[in-house]
Amino acid sequence: MMIFFLQLSVLFLMIIIFNSFITNIESDQGISLTPVLNGFASVDVQDQSGLISKYINPSVINVIPSNFSTSLNNIALGKTTGFLYVPGNAAEKIRTGQSIDMIVYLDSSDPKSSVVRDEVNSTAKVISQSYSNSLSASATPQNTTIPTINQVSTGEPLPLQIIKKVMLVILLFLPLLLFGNIIIDSVVGEKERKTAEILIAMPLSQAQIIIGKSMAVALTISLQVFMWLIILLIAGFNINNPLFVFIFIFLTSIPIIGITTVVAAYSKNYKEAGIGLSIVYIGIVGFLIVPVLFYISRKSFLSNISPMTIVMRLFSGESISLPDYALALICILVVSIISYWIAIKLFERDDIIFGPRPGILRLIFDLITFKKF
Repeated sequence: MMIFFLQLSVLFLMIIIFNSFITNIESDQGISLTPVLNGFASVDVQDQSGLISKYINPSVINVIPSNFSTSLNNIALGKTTGFLYVPGNAAEKIRTGQSIDMIVYLDSSDPKSSVVRDEVNSTAKVISQSYSNSLSASATPQNTTIPTINQVSTGEPLPLQIIKKVMLVILLFLPLLLFGNIIIDSVVGEKERKTAEILIAMPLSQAQIIIGKSMAVALTISLQVFMWLIILLIAGFNINNPLFVFIFIFLTSIPIIGITTVVAAYSKNYKEAGIGLSIVYIGIVGFLIVPVLFYISRKSFLSNISPMTIVMRLFSGESISLPDYALALICILVVSIISYWIAIKLFERDDIIFGPRPGILRLIFDLITFKKF
């Protein structure tokens, strides 16, 4: 119970820090996060005057001269992120104090579209300021019209998407990685307290013992995740589909508990289990987070192999197809079956429970060849 409430305290602390960080980013005085990848996004431009295209930052946007029909086809095929149309007489209109309408067509399914939008906005502001300064110097106050931009789609800048979405999904998955000590105590503790003999002598199979211990931890994690969701919603976080988010996080906890049980079953003591768990959790965290970052930047189908990607899309309100769900669920099912099978097989071996413990290579060979114990 002490660990349980300490974890809730960690959540409250992280919410305070997270909210403060986001507030600073979104304020005028906050830090600026702008991607500086060369040619990060490409956009077709129809700009006869060259007013806009020559001012767009080439280190971020790759400008491709094109026409209306070709550009829309490129967007549909995913070759470019968007299309910018600038009237041919834009420069003359600005000089005479008239407003111009620049139309931006963006692929809303492409996460890089927000980068294109922001770059066009910032370019328009730079040009507007330049003309305003020039007109002010020539004492022509009536010619101070600021060009306007009509946009088909909008969104947050990519760095802010990463911060908001990834940080929130990490908060939701954090309880899954905080209960490893309970599993270690439940399995390794049986060996150190010499109670494993009594447990094995009971009219229970090793499979029932492992699954029973795992389900107890899974239920505890589900309660913790439920409380964290409630706290995050009360704190003002925008979480769509909270029920489905909870279900997917709970399902993800099952294979993680299985992998943790494998480490605990093979370990001789708490120290060894802790070291092994630290190494394994690095791999688990990498498997969960890397596809999320890849999805935000590329929106690949294979990114859905991580349940964290599905959860992020759920609380973001995106529409998710059945194949995307299926890929994540198949991954959860396969890892769960393999991990629990290995944990049960290890718990069935007397040399694992009572010693002397065999080496990892010997165990792998025995598991592959389905050797009877």
